Amino acid sequence: MKKFTEVKNLIASLEADADKFYNKGNSAAGTRVRKGMQDLKNLAQAIRLEVQEAKNKA
Repeated sequence: MKKFTEVKNLIASLEADADKFYNKGNSAAGTRVRKGMQDLKNLAQAIRLEVQEAKNKA
């Protein structure tokens, strides 16, 4: 559950930068959003592996 909480926190932290990029055209905010999305992808993959491992042990 710890990693799932990290996902929620990461998304919440990116919300302001997403708003700046999409509504105000701030390209630096877009770079931060892209980096955050990459981190999100890696975290989601780690969660997938963790869930699969737990499922296989059961």
